[in-house]
Amino acid sequence: MAAVDLMVRGVQVKRRGPLVTWLLIIITFGIYGLFHWYYMNREVRDFSAAMGQPLGNRPGRSVLALFPGGILVVPAIWTWVTTAKRVRAVRAMVLNNGPGEYPSVGLSVLLSFLYSLQHPYLQVSLNGTWDLAGGTSATLEPPVPPAASPAE
Repeated sequence: MAAVDLMVRGVQVKRRGPLVTWLLIIITFGIYGLFHWYYMNREVRDFSAAMGQPLGNRPGRSVLALFPGGILVVPAIWTWVTTAKRVRAVRAMVLNNGPGEYPSVGLSVLLSFLYSLQHPYLQVSLNGTWDLAGGTSATLEPPVPPAASPAE
């Protein structure tokens, strides 16, 4: 599934295929993972601000925590935890803290050590969140011309 642009409560987000995301990370030796991490954090930041409950994250810093901060290990683990918490918080905003499926922070961190599997895990959660929030296609379809009336 290719990425699909959506409008969710006035914020443009993408519904990405989790398998495609993960394969792109593997094929590009992790470079796409940095881009995905930035865009995922940016969408969460923009959506939470639109909901009136800004999470205050800075996507650029999240990426820097992965690389080059990942060399020290602690910054990478920190951004894995905080990003998973933000994705969980956005889901809670959409569900009004009611019952529902929430992503597990612990599982996300565990998956981070397994070939970056936290990317598809969190993307599945975000895709579901955008669906729950009423995401609609951001691409405008050209208007259909009115049918010509038959000549009499």
